Amino acid sequence: MDAPLQDCSIKERGVVRFLWAEGVKLVEIHHRMLAQYGQSTMSQRKVYDWVEGFKLGRTRVTDEGHSGQPSTLRTQDHIDRADAMIREERRITVSEVAAHLEISYGSAYAILHDDLGYRKVCAQWAPKELTVVHKRQCVEIATQLVRWYEEDPSILERTVTGDETRVHHYDLESKRQSMEWRHPSSPAHKKFKRQPSAKKAMLTLFWDMHGPILVHFQEHGQTVNSANYCAML
Repeated sequence: MDAPLQDCSIKERGVVRFLWAEGVKLVEIHHRMLAQYGQSTMSQRKVYDWVEGFKLGRTRVTDEGHSGQPSTLRTQDHIDRADAMIREERRITVSEVAAHLEISYGSAYAILHDDLGYRKVCAQWAPKELTVVHKRQCVEIATQLVRWYEEDPSILERTVTGDETRVHHYDLESKRQSMEWRHPSSPAHKKFKRQPSAKKAMLTLFWDMHGPILVHFQEHGQTVNSANYCAML
């Protein structure tokens, strides 16, 4: 393969317009651009923006004049204002940032992702919210364990802990677990959506520093209480 081509942004736009007119999917267009031009090619977002322009009737691949508009909207003023908006409202959308700054969606997206390095992520689920009393107890127990360890490091060999949780009779492979490394030209790997088993069982697990030492499934209808724990121990 030839070395990646340089300084061919207008050519790239022409390639995007040609492939889009041929009915090639947007993701495939970007993959083929990467294979030909390398990492110097336009981003996937830019490909989407140009295709949207062609759908709206744009025919030219050269830059069009903008009366009174600067050549780039990713100015330091816009970056600072966008950063202040994010810090004030973490759930603000890209569209809202673009509307406040009076810039395009693509420019707002580039400012947030490329210039500021923000990524929108979901909140992490926690089993339960700890009260002040619970947090104080955790600190006291952790402090006591550290004190015991300082007096006798071998205590880790004799420490056993346990917990219980409800589990499905069988769990399907998650989407993240099925992730594979592939080249841009590799065919897409399909994973069909299925539901986990409806039946659940109560699992009690005890382990030490070397790994699990007891895996116990409760009988149906049996509750976990002090007598049950004593029997397991």
